[in-house]
Amino acid sequence: MRKATIFLMALSALALAIAAPLQAAAVAPAPPLRRSRFLASANFPPPASFYDCSKKPPSICLEPGSPGATCCKGTCVDTEHSFQHCGNCNKTCKYTQTCCEGKCVNTFTDKKNCGGCGVKCRTRCTNGYCDYAA
Repeated sequence: MRKATIFLMALSALALAIAAPLQAAAVAPAPPLRRSRFLASANFPPPASFYDCSKKPPSICLEPGSPGATCCKGTCVDTEHSFQHCGNCNKTCKYTQTCCEGKCVNTFTDKKNCGGCGVKCRTRCTNGYCDYAA
């Protein structure tokens, strides 16, 4: 019985050794990768580098989907709401201020922009709340 077991093990090892190179030669090439139907149907905006106005005319900033209509340092920016380009190129708002309609304002105290851009108060703005009793 023991000899039969050893013989069968040797026979199976020999069969595996012969079959391994045959299987490697018979492997078919992988099919090409496919995009999912969801990704194929999605209409993604072009990458931000598409709106690089340093190598393209500044009119690229007027295209639909552009981050803004002004070309600053080779990048299209929104000067109405950009913290680093508020109102025009390279005008940075101070730490406590926010850019609202091209002007740096403090949304904690400004009556016309209380707590956020365009939020108007009747009397006063305190800590970003209209008519807040301090």
